[in-house]
Amino acid sequence: MAGRYAHARQFKRMNKQIKFLRPRLGRITRDIQKNIDGNEALEDIFARPLAKARAPYEFGVKVSLTTTNKRCKGGQFILHAKALPGNPYDAHTLKDVLEETEALTGREIERVYVDKGYVDKGYVGHDAPKPDRVFRSGQKRGVHGQIKRELRRRSAIEPVIGHCKSDGHLDRNSLKGQHGDRINAVLSAVGYNMRILLKWLRKLLCQIIAATWGVMPTSELRGAS
Repeated sequence: MAGRYAHARQFKRMNKQIKFLRPRLGRITRDIQKNIDGNEALEDIFARPLAKARAPYEFGVKVSLTTTNKRCKGGQFILHAKALPGNPYDAHTLKDVLEETEALTGREIERVYVDKGYVDKGYVGHDAPKPDRVFRSGQKRGVHGQIKRELRRRSAIEPVIGHCKSDGHLDRNSLKGQHGDRINAVLSAVGYNMRILLKWLRKLLCQIIAATWGVMPTSELRGAS
């Protein structure tokens, strides 16, 4: 909320949010320092997180993820992943992300579903090649039929982001510089897609084994055992 108020130049509201957060962050920091005082191993572990927590945008760079909207048989795949250094506003990144996604997939994107952070000056996706085909979460005007059903699935990207953070190590980047941030985002997306494919292949292998086991004669099964 502080970031949104800052973008809207509503600095009084922004300062109110920061005033609400700052003492709570201080309490957490002091509580951690109190509990690890005298333990050199824990002090070394918490030295970097506590130092980063005092700086703005302390937890890394913004990452954009583009996924399929319709659920495939294998799962929901990531089509595009990109690190966005400098903390740019979401709506200003939409055009480049869509163009790069279409270049990677070789297909034109029919409709785009985004969250409320992609609204700029009252317009949704104003920077997109086809802004009338961009729909945001909670939008009512122009939403009906298939678009309404697909818009309900927009929130399905949140579990994908969670899996990238927990399973793909997107939450902590050990690679150096902006190039490292870009590499980390792409590798997290590739790892997520690979895990879906491996899960599908495991199911396929189990079905093949079950089908083969069912048609084999009993005598051959006894000989094999």
